[in-house]
Amino acid sequence: MSETKTLTPVATDLVDMSFDMSMADLFGGNEVSVDFKENSVLTGTVAEKRDNGALINIGYKADGFVPKEEFPTWEELSINDQVEVFLEELEDPRDHTPVLSVQKALLLHAWTNLVENCEEGAIVTGKVKHRVKGGLIIDVYGVESFLPGSQIDLGPVKNMDAYIDQELEVKVLKINQERKNVVVSRRELLEAQRAEKRETLIKEIAVGQVRPGVVKNITDFGAFIDLDGIDGLLHITDMSWGRVSHPSEIVNINDTIEVVILDIDFEKQRLSLGLKQKSQDPWSNIDERYPKGQKIAGKVVNVMPYGAFVEIEEGIEGLIHVSEMSWTKRITKASEVLNVGDEVEAIVLDVQKDSKKISLGLRQTMENPWQIVAEKCPVGTKIKGKVRNMTAYGAFVEIQEDIDGMIHVSDMSWTRKINHPSEVLQKGQEVEAVIMEIDPEQRRISLGLKQLSEDPWANIESIYAPDQIVKGKITKVTHFGAFVALENDIDGLIHISQLSDDHVEKVKDVVKVGDDVEARVVKIDTDERRIGLSLRTKSASDNSSSASAPKKESATVNIPSSGLKPGENLGGLSGAFDEALGSKED
Repeated sequence: MSETKTLTPVATDLVDMSFDMSMADLFGGNEVSVDFKENSVLTGTVAEKRDNGALINIGYKADGFVPKEEFPTWEELSINDQVEVFLEELEDPRDHTPVLSVQKALLLHAWTNLVENCEEGAIVTGKVKHRVKGGLIIDVYGVESFLPGSQIDLGPVKNMDAYIDQELEVKVLKINQERKNVVVSRRELLEAQRAEKRETLIKEIAVGQVRPGVVKNITDFGAFIDLDGIDGLLHITDMSWGRVSHPSEIVNINDTIEVVILDIDFEKQRLSLGLKQKSQDPWSNIDERYPKGQKIAGKVVNVMPYGAFVEIEEGIEGLIHVSEMSWTKRITKASEVLNVGDEVEAIVLDVQKDSKKISLGLRQTMENPWQIVAEKCPVGTKIKGKVRNMTAYGAFVEIQEDIDGMIHVSDMSWTRKINHPSEVLQKGQEVEAVIMEIDPEQRRISLGLKQLSEDPWANIESIYAPDQIVKGKITKVTHFGAFVALENDIDGLIHISQLSDDHVEKVKDVVKVGDDVEARVVKIDTDERRIGLSLRTKSASDNSSSASAPKKESATVNIPSSGLKPGENLGGLSGAFDEALGSKED
């Protein structure tokens, strides 16, 4: 006969109904009167073990069946083992057998044990069994207790499955006798422990200390670090001496890192933390490590319209401004030349240690084509080029690829006042000019067109003399006189008072544009570059009568800059008079 095993749960205060029956009582015909009480715990014996369960003899006229799933150690169960069962019904109406449950007997024992050993507020240890909606089920004294998700940890728990099969210390929040359920909390214990640690830490902590901490949360502006009792903020600007776009580039959730205490607010119990302060500021000796003129290599880490930032070393960046990217091309956006990730070489142009700025030059790593032009084409050199562009003040001529020189309107003619370069040149036209000035630093080259020939006014007195008769064509008529084109591209002026021996009301009554005329030179002013002409028959010495011309004529011609008055035997360039009077035709 096999050894008798007794499966005894934790002791209970409930009344156990156990009894002994002799073979004579069973087979001798003697009647045994037993008071079987439903909803109570009895001790029975395993009468038969089947594949799906066992028959339990409780001394009733029939055995009760219990499914194998209810036995905590089914494999070890043998015939004649004693087990405690819960009597749900004395007779099942269908087969007249008692309805028994091993699981309910165990639960009833466990509940009794929990009530005896626990009360609300007690701290117990239990093992997490499985996850349910809204939290976890944890075994406390054999009773399945509910641990809400909000009570698992100090913060939100993303993966509750990670707690399954773990033993946790929890606090009993509520015991419901009627429903026989228990609610527990782990968070309250953690908060209490945290408060104790905070009180201890606040007494020990000091600015400048280096302490370990755990990254609890990450935001756009920084990370919150748990220093085992107090949370501190590690701001993004204190994570690295270099550029940090987002804190996640430096730290991750649950990382353990060492930080420096930068500031303490004892009243609010807040800490400001630093990570970069663990190492020396790389800007402290930047001027010694990167002097002006040194060539550096780096990586483009950011591109803005005005320039590109290049990381020289961790924590050190320099700016290449768009104006320092090319010697010849006009760069409007840095992205036209550089992109993030590009490896570049540059020259240190300036270092501002206090403001932590380094200016870099990209074009300085290449030869300056303006300097090359200055060496190959000194002042006075004749060049040929195509007119690429024109403005109101001059024309730009291409000397070589991407290098232009400018011909100012004042350097286009010795004799004419040029108001716009289109009066002399056209876009795309091939021209010859003389280099007058080169400034490689300012990237400017001044060209001259009139300098290709001699100044006709330099020897004007050898060409024209007073009282000389000259021929020309009327090119312009104004209310004060008429301009005559002479040889050598020189203009002369016939003042209204010199158009006729008679009084002239309007210039156009005597001459018009296009007329060929013969006039007498009355005066030559080399300083002012003016030639006065006359159509009158009187000589220059007989002009005294003209001085008494009617005052309305003098009112018609008002030229304060030249001092010329009606009746004077002086003419001038059309440009000079246009500038003084405005070229208004009568």
